[in-house]
Amino acid sequence: MARTKEFDPDAALQSALELFWRRGYEATSVADLVEHLDIGRASIYATFGSKHELYLKAMDRYAETRDPLLLAELSQPGPALPAVREVVRRFTAEAASPQGRLNGCFVTNTAAELAPHDPAAARRVETSWEHIETLLHSALVRARAQGELPEDRDPRALARMLLVLLQGVRVVGKASSDPARVRDAAEQALALLD
Repeated sequence: MARTKEFDPDAALQSALELFWRRGYEATSVADLVEHLDIGRASIYATFGSKHELYLKAMDRYAETRDPLLLAELSQPGPALPAVREVVRRFTAEAASPQGRLNGCFVTNTAAELAPHDPAAARRVETSWEHIETLLHSALVRARAQGELPEDRDPRALARMLLVLLQGVRVVGKASSDPARVRDAAEQALALLD
């Protein structure tokens, strides 16, 4: 009787995330996953369920690794507005980088590819966006309370504008060969915080 090859499920999930992120859901077959993860089809199904379930677990992993960084950036003590500006500039630099152009943002990619017809993927996209918006809103509320943001500015509306900007920067950054396009847009948006 053949012995089942042992593997690290955590490492396999990370590898699946990387493959889905690079290729997308539809362009990644189960055969691609078998080859990339170097584990058998039966082991994939037994450990992660279907290809769709594995994709959703990869989305969850992406959020687990990205969200703490954003929380740390936007909740640090002291002035809040410089942290917001830094986050926007970091997202923009990542989007315009060669790696950003290759992969884009996993959540943004999912929003474009799956969210219109996949309720489970759409929920994860919405959860991610709500999280980013909430973190930005909290930082902007602090900025206004600390006198960094004019009193007439609406922190919720600004947070939503920045969320939409960040998602748009990811899409345009992936498709455009001109990094100035996303940088200029980000700087114009940041001028609204003055």
